[in-house]
Amino acid sequence: MEDFLSIVKTRRSANKFLPNIKVPRKDFEEIFNNLSQAPSCFNLQHAHYYVGESDEVIDALYEASYKQYKVKCSSATIIVTGDKDAYKNAAQIYESSKLLKIIDDEEYESMLNAINGLYESGGETFQHDEAIRNASISSMLFLLLAKNLGWDTCPMIYFDPEKVRTIFDIPENEIPVLMITMGKMDETSFRVRGYRKPSEEYVKYK
Repeated sequence: MEDFLSIVKTRRSANKFLPNIKVPRKDFEEIFNNLSQAPSCFNLQHAHYYVGESDEVIDALYEASYKQYKVKCSSATIIVTGDKDAYKNAAQIYESSKLLKIIDDEEYESMLNAINGLYESGGETFQHDEAIRNASISSMLFLLLAKNLGWDTCPMIYFDPEKVRTIFDIPENEIPVLMITMGKMDETSFRVRGYRKPSEEYVKYK
């Protein structure tokens, strides 16, 4: 528990990274393998990750981020998307639970009806918002898993979504939600953490 709290308290948004450092593929594999445990509505796993690590792609993402230096000097820049059509994969996701006898045929059909009913009755607005909500939850876990392996990150929303869509050939059903820069923080850019609200300012019990 203390190790987890240490990760939470020491994770910072890095504005500048040390150059010429690559993230080993094994680190990405460990992060993404553990990231599969992130919660998502009905276990639909809306989030998708596009990892830019080549110089060519980093340069393109630098332009797409309106030339923010943290992208230019990052070891990798990741685009997180949320799938508006995630609910359409429910049958495939729950098929394994049925085969493993975790749920029976009746529960399987009931689950699919509930999912389709919710997402289809909610329409485009609900599907859009759910994609963003679930991708955001997943992204937070990505930041913590990266920090657990010693990597610094910065979540970003200021970028051109259509440019990143073109860079990675992202399908139309996926919404670019976040850009995350990743690397080793250049400590010369470190700042003391700013004011944090005490819990009584943002928590209400009733």
